[in-house]
Amino acid sequence: MTLFERFDGADVRKLVEDYPLAWVCGGSAGAIEASLLPLIGRFDEDGALIELIGHLARLNPLRATLTADPRATILFQGPDSYVSPAHAGVRDWAPTWNYAQLRVRAEVRFDEALTEYALEILVEAMEKGQLRPWSIAELGGRYHTMLGGIVGFRAMVTDLAGKFKLGQDERVETRASIIGSLPDPEMVAWMRRFDRGRS
Repeated sequence: MTLFERFDGADVRKLVEDYPLAWVCGGSAGAIEASLLPLIGRFDEDGALIELIGHLARLNPLRATLTADPRATILFQGPDSYVSPAHAGVRDWAPTWNYAQLRVRAEVRFDEALTEYALEILVEAMEKGQLRPWSIAELGGRYHTMLGGIVGFRAMVTDLAGKFKLGQDERVETRASIIGSLPDPEMVAWMRRFDRGRS
């Protein structure tokens, strides 16, 4: 395991919750289908990601692909930033790119009975913190018409890998310079999150 592959369930949860729009991919070489879909994570009592709840259009080709073969690869991309030698404060330092990512392998099961729940938890998660949170009820009669065009699904996690390349390998002074000068507050927050055990 490399330095960038050391993370815990809390890191996974934060990335999934902060960056819920993920690539859901299915099929085999030559017949791959993929769609960007918003997903809500479910975690066990130890904080491990166990499933993802989502929905997609019934006419989306990915539905047929995952119905035929439910194995999916789901890709989450967290924050990313170009890091210049100017940010590092070292002119003979090579530029790099910091990022956080997750690759989830899962078995997808479509479930008509899950559709409304999938929408409700997504809206609740996305509207949280809004001054006047929107609710599905505001759609009125249009809701049931729209509901007929989508189907919910559950993606049961079978494997998870991640890479959190956030400058953990840099000298303390270089890392401090990057954190102090990088104009990306989200990346800076993630870099600070991975300062564990550093002086």
